[in-house]
Amino acid sequence: MRIGLLTGGGDCPGLNAVIRGAVRKGVASYGHEFIGYRDGWRGPLENDTMTLGVDEVRGILPRGGTILGSSRTNPFAIDNGVEQIKDNLAAGGVDALIAIGGEDTLGVATKLADLGVKVVGVPKTIDNDLSGTDFTFGFDTAVNIATEAIDRLHTTAESHHRVLVVEVMGRHAGWIALHSGLAGGANIILIPERPFDIAKVCAQVESRFATHYSPIIVVSEGAVPADGGDMSLVNGEKDAFGHVRLGGIGDRLAHEIEQRTGKEARAVVLGHIQRGGTPTAFDRWLATRFGLHAITAVHEGDFGTMMALRGTEIARVPLAEGTDKLKTVRPDLYDEVEVLFG
Repeated sequence: MRIGLLTGGGDCPGLNAVIRGAVRKGVASYGHEFIGYRDGWRGPLENDTMTLGVDEVRGILPRGGTILGSSRTNPFAIDNGVEQIKDNLAAGGVDALIAIGGEDTLGVATKLADLGVKVVGVPKTIDNDLSGTDFTFGFDTAVNIATEAIDRLHTTAESHHRVLVVEVMGRHAGWIALHSGLAGGANIILIPERPFDIAKVCAQVESRFATHYSPIIVVSEGAVPADGGDMSLVNGEKDAFGHVRLGGIGDRLAHEIEQRTGKEARAVVLGHIQRGGTPTAFDRWLATRFGLHAITAVHEGDFGTMMALRGTEIARVPLAEGTDKLKTVRPDLYDEVEVLFG
């Protein structure tokens, strides 16, 4: 078989490990041939390919990002986009696709599978918000990076007696904030699933200062105030999947705290640092296993499926199951750590 691979959406640590696992097993165990499509769905849309074999995947396991490149191209938003993809796959002799990506990339894969394209999905998102799998690779790396940043910020917060607001990624799900905030000893964690009361936040800030310690607040980029406020936007522009660019809740929150409490407050936005660089050991392990199982699914003709971590085992689930809803933080998990706030 001739198999195409692509990586779509935001880059994250572990993408190259999936590519390496799939290619090495596909060549060694099954004798398959691979081509890489550049920049997500733009690759098969424009027939932009690169050679992808054992030599090309050597040494890429610890590398962040993706050797194939990525984009947020949506073929369903382009006239005749789906037909172009089908024609290019046929012209290139490509028998099947492995699509590695998050909600949007796998959403396209799901629609293409329904239209007869032979595709297998691998879930990827640092937000850990895909419902079909216990964990996605990239999440562990993002949490570790955020935790290290919080650890470092504790000392400067105490030295200057100021509030530090750490803004982390998380558009609709607060998993990064919850995990890194708990691991880093944050005094307040604010997530999209639980609109926050600014008056209560300020009271917790005052309570922390009363104990002669300075507060660290971790906030997801998609967190919103309970008084009906909206998500903070960098601008109103939308990408090909209709997503606006979030950002600014950290600055907005720091300003409000300073105005209400009189305490100096600063915001630190971790941004793309969270999804760059070397993947953790867990993400390399998970991503490699996803790649190994994905190529086996292709070899066995089990198309329209997505690889998923269930406990410690890799399972196959319908693509639609992984993209039909977001996996958000359960109320009981947030309640569990809220006792540590203030």
